[in-house]
Amino acid sequence: MLIDSHCHLDASVFKKHRTQIIQSAQSAGVRAIVIPAVDINNFAAVRDVAHQFDGGFYALGIHPMYVHSSDVKDLECLADAIEEALVDPRFVGIGEIGLDFFVKDIAEGAAREKQEYFFNEQLKLARRFDLPVILHVRRAQDIILKYLRRYDGLSGIAHAFNGSEQQADQFIKLGYLLGMGGAMTFDRAKQIRRHAVKYELQHYALETDSPDMAPSWLDTDSTSNTPDQIARIAEVFAELRKQSLAEIQKQTGENVLNIFPRMRQLIDHNT
Repeated sequence: MLIDSHCHLDASVFKKHRTQIIQSAQSAGVRAIVIPAVDINNFAAVRDVAHQFDGGFYALGIHPMYVHSSDVKDLECLADAIEEALVDPRFVGIGEIGLDFFVKDIAEGAAREKQEYFFNEQLKLARRFDLPVILHVRRAQDIILKYLRRYDGLSGIAHAFNGSEQQADQFIKLGYLLGMGGAMTFDRAKQIRRHAVKYELQHYALETDSPDMAPSWLDTDSTSNTPDQIARIAEVFAELRKQSLAEIQKQTGENVLNIFPRMRQLIDHNT
């Protein structure tokens, strides 16, 4: 089953052509798309877009790059939104949450402390509601792992993973999938490509992160990255691993369903 486990389909750049973009993805064989929120202002948007088509799912969370403009009270709003969403079968988890130590303005001092506070509080919500998480881990893998060890038993996806081999080992040991997307398609992405072939197939999820993280065959400065590109990303992954495309699609889809049991329930019900 071909699943795009991370796609910002609610993005404003998709507004005019969202219906065609969804149809194109479905024509490419995409069975499900997970749309993570980034702050309280797009909670309604991700929910509404997910309900526009069969195979649409969403997560709720506050992205680390939006923490600086968020209020602590937003965490209460998030908790309320999660509780309300539990009756919605298209709601699958908490995300996009995590830490970002790449952008200097939010990686130091009080801004970093606020990031870590929001991340920890959102992990508490994941534990409280027994939900998986979609993790943003840019330049922050070790600190994220430190927090995850405090919440043993949680699971999720380490989105756009690009850490060390030792860090990858730890995410997998803790029960998290490694998200593989457009960055993997570049020949120069040596480390990501090593990660892509090192582990058993049950440890991976495929993603586009569209409209961001365009694969090598698209203009990285454009908004041309769309969820239908997951089909070709799967082909590159199959080529790197020297496995059949059918096997890649089946197992990575199963991996995502294992991480998001609420998604499995709805898909099984509709099958």
